[in-house]
Amino acid sequence: MAERGAVLEGLRAYRLIAGMWVRSGMTYRASFVVTLFGNLVMTGLDFVGILLMFSQVDSLAGWSLPEVAFLYGASVTSFGLAHLAAGSMPQLGSRIRDGSFDVLLVRPVSVLAQVGGDRFSLRRLGRIAQGGAVLGWALVAADIDWTVSKALLLPLMLVSGAVIFVAVFVAGAAFQIYAQDAAEVQNAFTYGGTTMLQYPPAVFGKDLVRGVTFVLPLAFVNWVPAAHVLGRPYPLALPGWAAFASPLVAAGCCALAGLAWRTGLRSYRSVGS
Repeated sequence: MAERGAVLEGLRAYRLIAGMWVRSGMTYRASFVVTLFGNLVMTGLDFVGILLMFSQVDSLAGWSLPEVAFLYGASVTSFGLAHLAAGSMPQLGSRIRDGSFDVLLVRPVSVLAQVGGDRFSLRRLGRIAQGGAVLGWALVAADIDWTVSKALLLPLMLVSGAVIFVAVFVAGAAFQIYAQDAAEVQNAFTYGGTTMLQYPPAVFGKDLVRGVTFVLPLAFVNWVPAAHVLGRPYPLALPGWAAFASPLVAAGCCALAGLAWRTGLRSYRSVGS
């Protein structure tokens, strides 16, 4: 009961901190609109690269453009939701180095809520909008034999994928407590992970696919559920029920990320500045 109360209190603190940053960011509306549009355009350049590639080929590892667009849209939308909620966590290393992380520790508020809500910005909605637009086009353009299970799996895939990415953000922040200067290492698994998931698993070596399926299970963000929706072969010949395992994988990732975060906090030693 006490743990449940602590979680609710942390969510409340996160909402208040995020709301403060939203009000601050909306002070200059024109700047917000320009930044939001710029963010949308910049994230869209990745898909422009895919379009240019398909101008030279008819398929990629047997996947058509609408099918790759489905992977792209699902990956970017899920990552965008996670980035909106926890996109400030890679900056934790700089807080540790300049000593400002110590200030968060003495406040009577969840440290994780403070780190997650720090510099919350609605301009990150540009990534979600762009990924959602591509996903919407892919759903229309791809030849999908819709069933009830596929229709229910789509939102489940997006939400579970976002939770998996949030867990990766939290685990990366915990690692920065040890390393203190590891933002790029964290980015390799977050930004790098969402870029990798934009392409069919057959493009990559089997060892890499095994790693992102059984070690860092990013494959459950889109590769595995997308195989069911699109009627494609499952990565590593996984069983059919694996397409619906994303919520369980997301819950497991959150549990492990929470354990890593608590362990990191207990082992933290101030830089003494």
